[in-house]
Amino acid sequence: FQSFQNVGEEKNFVFLSKKIEPSSVLETAPLFDGLKKELAWNKFSGPTFTESYCWPPAAQGYDVLVISHQGNDPLLYIPPVLTLLQLESDYQALPNMGGVSLILCPGWKKAQLVFDLLKTYRKGCRHLRPVLVILGQNKEAASQVEIRGCEVVVTTPHNLLRLLEHNSWLLCRLCHLVLDEIDVLFSDTTEQVFTILGCYKKATAQARGNPPHQIIAVGAQWNKHITPLIKEFMNDPYIVITVIEEAAIFGNVQQVVQPCMNSSRTAELLKILDFTQRNLQKVLVCTDSVTEVEMVHKALKSNSIVSLRKHKESKCNAQCVLERWRKMHSSGTPAVLVLADDCLQPLGITDATCVIHFSFPSPEAFRQRLQCMTDNFCTVTQVWSAEDQERTKAKSVLLLTENSSCHAPGVLHCLKRAEAEIPEELSDSTGRVLESEENEKFSRPLCTSLKTFGICRNRTACPDRHQINLSIDLAQNIADEMIETPKRVTILPLLIVHATHYFGRIVNKQKDQYAILAKEMNDYFKVPGHRVSVNTVEKSVFYGLREGAVCHRVQVVETPAKDEENVCEVTIKYIDEGRTSQVKSDQLLHLPAKFQGLPPQAVEIIVCRVKPIDNEVEWNPKVTDLINHKIKGKIHHAKVVHTLGKTVWVDPMVGVTNLPTMKMWINEYNIRSEILSTGLGTDNPEHVAEIQKLCTQMPVLDHAENLEHFTKEDTAGLEAASKPQETSIQENPAESCNSSATLPSDDVVQTKEAEDSTVHQQKSCHPEIKWFQDNVTVTLKVQILRAADSKCEFSKEKVVFSAYSEGRLYVADLELYQSVIAEKSTCVVKDTEAVILLVKEKKGAWCKLLKNKNVHVSLDFEHWQESEDETPFTVG
Repeated sequence: FQSFQNVGEEKNFVFLSKKIEPSSVLETAPLFDGLKKELAWNKFSGPTFTESYCWPPAAQGYDVLVISHQGNDPLLYIPPVLTLLQLESDYQALPNMGGVSLILCPGWKKAQLVFDLLKTYRKGCRHLRPVLVILGQNKEAASQVEIRGCEVVVTTPHNLLRLLEHNSWLLCRLCHLVLDEIDVLFSDTTEQVFTILGCYKKATAQARGNPPHQIIAVGAQWNKHITPLIKEFMNDPYIVITVIEEAAIFGNVQQVVQPCMNSSRTAELLKILDFTQRNLQKVLVCTDSVTEVEMVHKALKSNSIVSLRKHKESKCNAQCVLERWRKMHSSGTPAVLVLADDCLQPLGITDATCVIHFSFPSPEAFRQRLQCMTDNFCTVTQVWSAEDQERTKAKSVLLLTENSSCHAPGVLHCLKRAEAEIPEELSDSTGRVLESEENEKFSRPLCTSLKTFGICRNRTACPDRHQINLSIDLAQNIADEMIETPKRVTILPLLIVHATHYFGRIVNKQKDQYAILAKEMNDYFKVPGHRVSVNTVEKSVFYGLREGAVCHRVQVVETPAKDEENVCEVTIKYIDEGRTSQVKSDQLLHLPAKFQGLPPQAVEIIVCRVKPIDNEVEWNPKVTDLINHKIKGKIHHAKVVHTLGKTVWVDPMVGVTNLPTMKMWINEYNIRSEILSTGLGTDNPEHVAEIQKLCTQMPVLDHAENLEHFTKEDTAGLEAASKPQETSIQENPAESCNSSATLPSDDVVQTKEAEDSTVHQQKSCHPEIKWFQDNVTVTLKVQILRAADSKCEFSKEKVVFSAYSEGRLYVADLELYQSVIAEKSTCVVKDTEAVILLVKEKKGAWCKLLKNKNVHVSLDFEHWQESEDETPFTVG
């Protein structure tokens, strides 16, 4: 039995391998009464359309396979499994008279979610004890897990195999095996899942008595490994598929992609129809416009091919067209119907044997067209001869032209999983579209996964960028004086994002400029009269924030609408720590200019060459909590192996204790070794190489030799020193000073002139400047409060701005990258900023503003979006 239904006003699609009476109301759902009360208590809004079909067979103990857009929702299976576990009579033949449900999840994070849901809904069940099993690679961890007496075990494939080495008896009580996100499980852990299925099959064959055995598999997409799952391990399963393209793959629809020029589509269509007419098929030719329907119908008529047509302007109604089309086929005449996409749903065709996509479909149109062939899907559960299968096999033919690129990626993924032959033209077209989509992310932050592990598992779905953007990544850089020697920096981690990703400061032990600044700020704001609240909060401006006796420099990153009292909650960033927070706007204090001269001190710190086990994409919270407790706010020594802007990659990073009387640092632990010792981390040898590979794609590569020298610096000394309590590092300020003179250049190209300019600007108290441009002008926004005695001098290749603020002189001496018209350029001073408008001598986009890099100058991204220039820009 097969059923293809459009149910309700939303026209939901469902494919059923066997007839199922849906249960769409919670009160009448086949669930345990206590569980239904608990679901209602938690404001459960279901059953959803998919749940209404999969709950009934699952609650009766049948094997069930579900493919749905909702396929990652644990509530597809939790309620029916908990209902079955309440039936004690079914498990009397088992040891301890109790059955066990095993839920396999694709990762620790999903397993934690499922475990939390079980704890929520167990209140409506008798004596339910779920257990979450997440083990490290340490052998003793598996032996310490206590699962006797539990009814539900939640884990991952890798963790289960480690557990079975010490608890093989678990499978003897296993009655319900749930495969959560089966498509992800088979994609990432194919070997492990089939090993577990083999053990389960063997255990069920040896089971005493006749205990229930059930496999439930749920997922969002079809996977080729699901076919052997159904045939070899499931017992005549109920199959519920609510996604048409997935049902088409399951139904073995033959997908054919035919490349051709847009001008030759009609000729290609005639060739295809010549073949289909010899096989007496029911053919639909689908397109997306009335004009093309008429054009195709006329071409077929002129080539003596009888066809019908239907579009929204046709006089003949849908039912009339449908009856004539079916009569043609029953009388032995080839049935060809040419129709527009907006007529597919009213016609409700399900018995076509071939769909020809004359216009390349969008993903939504592709689904609607495939639905016209559902009666001829040939499922894996049917046993037919090869001849019968070929004769009844539904066929989908896509005409791929040079104009098809916009929809290519949306359809390509489905074609690949259908094992269709992919022409080079389609791959190239999709590649160009994906490259364009990646370029659209150019203003997004650099992908965190790429930085922390050297890889992003799903670049297409990831919202962030995977290429270097000089204007963002090099907008601010770590000053050379912050790096003590080529081998070592002193790091103070203050914000722990996860086990290998932190924010903090690089501390100069000889003269900690931030420590001096912090003391001055604390002393200044101790005086009540100095605490001047800000009336108007502006984005990107620096303010002071007093928390107890400690004062911080903060920057506003988001300002929502104000309330009636003119106070609002603003999102701020602690520029010397890296963390963000929300505070009331009236807590922000005016920050004198003398406290703004020191650049933001927060740097991003990433520990290299270690990653989570089992190909997990995130660190287990156990590891992050351990590292957070161990390192936050404590001094560490580290070897910098790579830098990019204000991000440093370190290997190793060592916790140290200072012995001032002996002028020595004692090494207590190596962070990487601490992570590995938990058993939840493993080696990541490609990490640094991947980061270097990423950075070699930057437009500026003159420093490649220095970079290579820097990253290949001998780390043996610090590696040896990283073993706790074994060695110490002699502190020698003179040697440290001499060593700093030989520090290799950083990842930012800086000429001697640029370095001299930076030193000069710091002495002159340089203001922060943001800039943007159009084809005619360049706008500079100089961040300066209540400027007095301001001057702005223009020349062809230079602009010099100076002003006093809070008693301090601010000077910006800017040597421009290209020429401007001095007499047409202007400067307007406002309360919080000065706006300089430069008129370009030649129209067009500038690739950068300044000849030499200036750390105080950065792009104004809010205005930059208005410029449609896609060139990678440098900052200064």
